[in-house]
Amino acid sequence: MVYLTRLEHFNAAHKLFNPNWSKEKNEEVFGLCANENWHGHNFDLFVTIKGTPDPDTGFLMDVKQLSKLIQTYVIKKLDHKNLNLDVDFLKGKMCSTENLAMGIWKELAPHIPPVVQLHCIKLYETPRIYVEYFGE
Repeated sequence: MVYLTRLEHFNAAHKLFNPNWSKEKNEEVFGLCANENWHGHNFDLFVTIKGTPDPDTGFLMDVKQLSKLIQTYVIKKLDHKNLNLDVDFLKGKMCSTENLAMGIWKELAPHIPPVVQLHCIKLYETPRIYVEYFGE
């Protein structure tokens, strides 16, 4: 089994705020991330696929095609957007990095060619905070 990872990047704003809680409780739980005027991140998205290389090309998948799939089904929906307001697959959900990673998986997985499998979505919110999701 060979694993191949493609790195993409996007910028987006969000806030963490539970509407069922008071402003004080939101600030206590989410700190500065509950800022009513939003805040932004420069996200790094690592998409890993797995499979057996094609004997004719030596590739799992053409990485340009993988990039095009990620751009079409994920980045265009997220880049320079407000995650709370603009992203259909996050409607009604807390806009945490965890939920975002799971949503990216659901958006991308149906478009991955059947000769490979989507293995992992790794999403860096900051250089020191990231989430990994394996579709479980």
